[in-house]
Parts: sequence; C-alpha cells; structure tokens
Amino acid sequence: DTSLTEVNSFSPSVPISPSSMINQYKFEDGPELRDLFITVDDPESHITAIETFITYRVVTKTTRGEFDSSEYEVRRRYQDFLWLKSKLEEAHPTLIIPPLPEKFIMKGMVERFSDEFIETRRKALHKFLNRIADHPTLTFNEDFKIFLTAQAWELSSHKKQGPGLLSRMGQTVRAVASSVRGAVKNRPEMFTEMSNYMETFSQKINLLDKIAHRIYKEERDYFNEMKEFGPIHTLWSASEEDIADSLKGLASCIDRCCRATEKQMAGLSEHLLPILHEYVLYSEILMGVLKRRDQIQGELDSKVDALANKKTEKDLFSEEIGKLEDKVERANNALKADWDRWKQNMQWDMRSTFMNVAENNLRYYEECLATWESFLASQAVDLHVDEDSEDRP
Repeated sequence: DTSLTEVNSFSPSVPISPSSMINQYKFEDGPELRDLFITVDDPESHITAIETFITYRVVTKTTRGEFDSSEYEVRRRYQDFLWLKSKLEEAHPTLIIPPLPEKFIMKGMVERFSDEFIETRRKALHKFLNRIADHPTLTFNEDFKIFLTAQAWELSSHKKQGPGLLSRMGQTVRAVASSVRGAVKNRPEMFTEMSNYMETFSQKINLLDKIAHRIYKEERDYFNEMKEFGPIHTLWSASEEDIADSLKGLASCIDRCCRATEKQMAGLSEHLLPILHEYVLYSEILMGVLKRRDQIQGELDSKVDALANKKTEKDLFSEEIGKLEDKVERANNALKADWDRWKQNMQWDMRSTFMNVAENNLRYYEECLATWESFLASQAVDLHVDEDSEDRP
C-alpha cells in the first residue's frame, strides 16, 4: 500500500478533532530521551574578492560522555553541510541520510541571498542536523561530531584527510561496473517492493508538490487583486454620500479578508511547501540508497558467478564471497531498519502537515465568513431602521 496516510485506524472513542488526532502519534524518541540538542541560527554574510557566502551559527548542547564539553558554538557555511552529508553517505551507504536544501533556490520563489531565502535555508539546515541527531546510528558518526565541535581551521584540516584519489577512483569504477551489470539477479523480494513503493511515492509527492505551489500562486494572485479592492471602495464612498457607510464597510471587510489571506499564505509557505519539497528530495535519496544496496548485491553475485566458472583459487574466492555475504547482510539489515523508521516519520509528517493545513483553512474561511456575516447583519439592521422611519406619519 503506497498511501501517504497509511497508519493505524483511529479509535472511535477518541475525540475526532484534528488536534486530538495528531496527539495520538508520537515519535519513537521523546524529548526526555534526547541527549543532543542543536540549533542553527544567526546567519551572517561574508563578502570577499572571490565570493559572497553566508555562514550560520551552530550551537550544540549535550550530556554525552564522548564530548569534551557540554556546549559548543561554531560557524558553518553551506559547503560544510554538503561535506558532512557526503561523509555520512560514504560511511553509511545504505542508511537514509536526511536531505539538504538545494544549492540554488528552485521554482524562482525567492532570490538568492534575500532575507526570505536565507531564513528558509536556515530552517532546512536546522532540520537536517536535528534529523541526524535523532537518528540512532548517524548521531554517533565521528564526522558529525567533528562538524559540531571543530573550529573552522580544524574542520578544514580534517577535510583534507579524506580518501585519496586512488580510493575515490576505485569506488567510482566499482559503481560504474555495478551499474553496467544491469538488474540484480538475487535481489530479495522486500527490496523490490521498496523500489516499487518509492516509484509510486515519488510520483505522488512530486504531484502534491506541484499542486501545492499552484495553490500558493493562486492565493498570491487573489491576495494581490484583493489588495486593490479596499482602497477603491474607500475612494468610491467619497462620491456616494447615500451609500458611503456601506462602501466603507465593504472596504473594511475586504481589508480584514486580505489580512487573513496573507496569514494563510504564510502558513502554506512556512509549513506545507517545505515539508512536501523535503520529501521530494527524500524520494531521490531513497532511490539512491536502493541503488547502492543493489551495487553491493551485484558485487556478491559477480563473485559467485566467477567462483562457479573457476577451477582454481576456490579457497580465495570462497573467503571473498563470505566477506561480501556479510557486507550484503549488514547493508540489508541497516536499510530495513532505516526504512521502517523513515516510513513512520514520513507518515507522521504527512498527517500532521495536512491536518495543520486543514485547521488553518477552517480558521481562514470561518474568519472571512464571520466578517461578511457581521457586515450583512449590520446592513439588514440599517435597512429595517430606514423602512420604519419611512412608515411613520
């Protein structure tokens, strides 16, 4: 079942308000179990003769014994986050590494280095680090610890200690060779089901992302048009003495609805759009993780085929196959555990996000409806007063 709302059914005895429904679902690790807290804030612009870039303050508070201090404060730029993500992928090829925001803003919604862009990226970087901190395996990665604690020069020195050229070339050759081999022969059914799930999920989440951006654009166009109507009715009232009060009342109603629409748009841009786009990126990441698992499986399959065709060096091949079998088993177990965790969190995010959107929509339409009902009621009272005065002798 590839439904985005695939969760257990609600108990009929539980109140059905959205807030009550959301409260039934909790993350595996409650705040009381956490021992690592990370905040990304205080963006700062840097302009040099070569480039312009932004750094962010990363504050870490922890009670873990492996840290030398309980609190750290460092500054990091976007490329440092990219380095961390690549190191995590290298160390844990079949774990689901959280996505980073793209280097350049997509869909032309905001300009690069604008306040809105910087704040959107800051929130995404904050979420990226905290998703890693909450992960049962990634949180103990040594490169992650160095990212959180090392000063800029120390981090720069550590980066230079990465794998050498020959090692990187070897990894690339193996990846290319694996992709050339084609479909994996002995892939377990579970991972075929995962692959099928992600293909459908990717289609759905990309469609939802496009629809959400279209809704936001329509809301923005509606807001821009409505902004002009209030002043028009106010100017009109100056030349229509008999209906001046009604026109001013209309202008006031339009102004209130305009403010409500602006608030509604902010909710979409701050809560719905980022979550949907994050899972668009997650779908790409999951596809990559499944491919890396297949590459490990393919390497084992090729050795088994080679052993079957070899009459000598069987002992050597058998030893290599044993190591590869262990590697495949570790990769499978890591991905299975991460898959279940990711799926649970995805379902939580989707359900809470869409319930939040539904609640905001209800508040928005109730606010606008109450505004217009109040205005119409006042006009009805004025109309009755005028009729009564005309009936008097």
